[in-house]
Amino acid sequence: QVTLVESGGGLVQAGGSLTLSCSVSGTVGRFNDMGWYRRAPGKQREMVAILSSGRRTMYADSVKGRFTISGDILRTTLSLQMNSLTPEDTAIYYCRTWGSGDFWGQGTQVTVSS
Repeated sequence: QVTLVESGGGLVQAGGSLTLSCSVSGTVGRFNDMGWYRRAPGKQREMVAILSSGRRTMYADSVKGRFTISGDILRTTLSLQMNSLTPEDTAIYYCRTWGSGDFWGQGTQVTVSS
């Protein structure tokens, strides 16, 4: 069983920065990918950034150049550095790992004020 716990959300002004962290407990499958997703008010959940088991990264077009995903090699933590935030980034952000099983955290709220 894998448990994911996000932290680091909060209220920030437009143009500001936040760093989200995901603490991972349990054994993540060797070939599991990890990523950050978000659900904005009134919208479906969407992929934000992925860190593959091969350490490759992928970003949604809307966050490219502003967000950076990273994680330790043992995959006990996953981070999302978010810069130049806009009100459109307001959402609940979720950490996820999938492959051998599919596990989600409970989410952390990010609110960007204009």
